Amino acid sequence: MDMDMSGSDDDGPLSPAGLNMTNSTVMSDFLDEVLADDDFMPINTAMARTFWYGMVIVIAVAAMTNLIYQIKTRARLRAAAGGKPNPTIPANPFSKCLATITALAREASYPQIVPSKYAPRLSIPPLGTMLLLLTYLGFIMGLEYYHDFVPGAQHYQAFSLRAAWVTLAQLPLLLLLAGKNNLIGLVTGIAYERLNVFHRWVGRAIWLTATLHWAYQQHGWDLYGLTAMEKATDVCYPTGVAAWTILTWMNVSSIAPLRNFSYEFFVIQHIVTFMGFIVAIMIHIPDVSGRVYVYIPIGLFLVDRLLRIVQFAYINSRIGRAEITPFPGDVSKIRIRSCRLRNWKAGQHVFLSLPRFGIIQSHPATILSTPSSHNGDLVFILKAHRGFTARLLKSGGSSTASDANTKLERPKSASSSMSSAEAATPAQRKYIALLSWPYGCSHSDFAAFSSSMLVSCSTGITFTLPILLDIAERAQRTTLPLRHLSFLWVVRSSTWTSWVRDELRSAVEKIAKAGIRCNVDIYVTCDETMTNSSSPGIMTGSRQPGCDCANTDGPCCCTADITPAPSISGKADPEKSVISRYRAVPDFASMQSGRPAVETLIWDFLDLAEGETGIAVCGTPSLNARCRTAVAQISDSRGVHKGSGAQGVYLHVEGFGW
Repeated sequence: MDMDMSGSDDDGPLSPAGLNMTNSTVMSDFLDEVLADDDFMPINTAMARTFWYGMVIVIAVAAMTNLIYQIKTRARLRAAAGGKPNPTIPANPFSKCLATITALAREASYPQIVPSKYAPRLSIPPLGTMLLLLTYLGFIMGLEYYHDFVPGAQHYQAFSLRAAWVTLAQLPLLLLLAGKNNLIGLVTGIAYERLNVFHRWVGRAIWLTATLHWAYQQHGWDLYGLTAMEKATDVCYPTGVAAWTILTWMNVSSIAPLRNFSYEFFVIQHIVTFMGFIVAIMIHIPDVSGRVYVYIPIGLFLVDRLLRIVQFAYINSRIGRAEITPFPGDVSKIRIRSCRLRNWKAGQHVFLSLPRFGIIQSHPATILSTPSSHNGDLVFILKAHRGFTARLLKSGGSSTASDANTKLERPKSASSSMSSAEAATPAQRKYIALLSWPYGCSHSDFAAFSSSMLVSCSTGITFTLPILLDIAERAQRTTLPLRHLSFLWVVRSSTWTSWVRDELRSAVEKIAKAGIRCNVDIYVTCDETMTNSSSPGIMTGSRQPGCDCANTDGPCCCTADITPAPSISGKADPEKSVISRYRAVPDFASMQSGRPAVETLIWDFLDLAEGETGIAVCGTPSLNARCRTAVAQISDSRGVHKGSGAQGVYLHVEGFGW
């Protein structure tokens, strides 16, 4: 066989047979032959392009789905305003077929494993997310091994080079999923924080393919004793190790417990390490054509940052002033006036910064108010944990101290939706408040369903209450498809209802005037001061106010009666009167002790539905997972859109995590 010094012949695979591998010159030439990628370049670049063909198809399908449902929602609202009865029921073969496909997709994607009581914050993604991630993994592994079997000394080099190109191809997607202002979210209607889970898993997939790149190459060198020479002669080795090390740290530090330990620090170090990764990878890549997949992420990152700077400058061109009011449960209620931000959607959030409590700290906070409530002011509720939120609570003094100075009269007008405690608190100190652009709101319009159920735990009400306020305001102006609304709130103490008591009362009254049946159920878990008896009041549902252990899942704390707070005209001690008022049963709600049996409540609610139902949940990982699984199981059991006559069930879940 005619073989040249490098060990290759005209027809056979590369091999060291017949070569003197103790000669450094021969070994160097052989290493160059092993590293040569000219023959692999065409198919590797084709696989990188194929990756993006696949991503474009997925994004296009999601965008088309979003467009169809936007059109459907607007058609429902127009039909209801025009007097059409129950426009949420599919009326033609196309809409019926679409409803059946949607129901099947929801039943397959909603289920989620309930977190263990030993690790309540450890949440496994829903089945739909897991299926998407597994499909993505299968796709990139297919690209890695498709038509990539090369015999001889370049066998593992071929695998390594393919893994390198698959790694590079994913970098633009990583940044598209990371930005607050991103193209994928714009066309699909999916908010950036919901895309963030895919950002993290794409980052892990990049780490996997980068590890395969290194492992295959290292193994191929070790087989022929080339590792020492490669380390000594090629700059790619140290820069590759540096890039892989940085990438490993970025993935490890993004694990939820570490990420949430100090989110501000995580963001700063994540950006810094990303810049280090980009520098290392640019030096590592010898081929200029591959660098386009690095230039694109750099451009996406800079565009996102520039847009955020412009948005921040505009929003804060008129500095807002924040008033802080403490409430029971270590909660601070923040009201920001004189801000340029005047339009946002129910359920959106901003990044809130009060320089007085942390110069570089910016805390995500869901906007409790709507543009038409609270006189256009922005209202937030933040529960104190540590750091920024703890300093906020301390600035307003303890809730008990504040309670003693709080008058008991209700505001003369409920239209402002201001709580009694806020309205009557003496002049408060105002703090400079800086805000980001509002983000989020990828859920459907809950006014466009025949029935809607809003479920929340603790401060999760900052997501469900603005939806309720928005529906209440719109119901005053036009006829909505919504005919039945259930509002369920789980709190630890009955005093926590004081956070939003007046807002809830105002919304319930407006919704009732619009002819929409509305039930407010508050579950307390667990307040030993709750009363066994019912208190007189106006109810929007069939149950009377008071403590009731029916339909609960968990301990019941109905123990002692509570004497209602005396009138302000009486001579009772002001502090005791305020505390009693905080504990009084709201006259617009049913208050029950224990944890809600959400499966039973959802089933009973769906039995009353005449058209499609929308359910929004914002709570603990356990509650969220239970609601997901319950909706999927109930939908399947009722035969939704499968000839039984049962109508569809839409579910949107928000979490406390970040």
